Amino acid sequence: MIERQHELSVVRQCQLLALPRSTLYYCLQPTPARDLELMRRIDELHLAYPWMGSRSLRDQLVRAGFPVSRGRVRRLMRVMGINAVYRRPRTSLPAPGHTIYPYLLKGLVIDRPNQVWAADITYLPMARGFLYLVAIMDWYSRKVLAWRLSNTLTADFCVAALEHALARYGAPAIFNTDQGCQFTGAAFTDTLQSAGVAISMDGKGRWMDNVFIERLWRSVKYEEIYLHAYDGAAEARAGVGAYFTFYNTQRTHQALGRQTPDEVYYQPSGLREAA
Repeated sequence: MIERQHELSVVRQCQLLALPRSTLYYCLQPTPARDLELMRRIDELHLAYPWMGSRSLRDQLVRAGFPVSRGRVRRLMRVMGINAVYRRPRTSLPAPGHTIYPYLLKGLVIDRPNQVWAADITYLPMARGFLYLVAIMDWYSRKVLAWRLSNTLTADFCVAALEHALARYGAPAIFNTDQGCQFTGAAFTDTLQSAGVAISMDGKGRWMDNVFIERLWRSVKYEEIYLHAYDGAAEARAGVGAYFTFYNTQRTHQALGRQTPDEVYYQPSGLREAA
């Protein structure tokens, strides 16, 4: 956007774009190794004790030999995109001006594939740095329909996962998410509306609605991510892809009658309700 060889000076170009010159000259710095270690420990604690906030996490880290302030824990939690799970008005903060859609799942019996899909984002630690993972899941079968990795929390990788799921599996009746800005933005909701999908968003007291996909995050992290210190995005993409293939085709679930998500998704007849 800024052209250093342009007849206008860099200062004038920044003024016209209302862009601080400090932003133009800023060079992204790698996350310090100490912060990466703390973020991994916070992620492990969050999976084990999702109700813990920054104070409790700080206490656990200090007891484990990581002297850290609550402010630093809170800052790293914001970077990771995680919050304590408990009953509160909203599970995520939407961006100003984004439309919030009503909750459509109250009292609904989910008894078939492609009736309700859900999406969520989680943090993935690596040997150096970290990534964000979004997954789209069919609630009835627990099948992971699509996923994408990104090094930022922008909406584009969420939209890419959604478009892939719609192209491959068709449109669900309802798509449920929290009120995170990635899901309330026009790019995501317009894609759903164009496909004729009813949009549902978690509201007051609905934090339990993401329990299925939270269980998925626990599985993928303990069974794959924490066992491999990925060196980069390419290695992480290959490892996560291999795990989701295993998860869909081979990993059985007690709640599904010891069947795999693929078996329930592709052969729904004769199965009991799974949700």
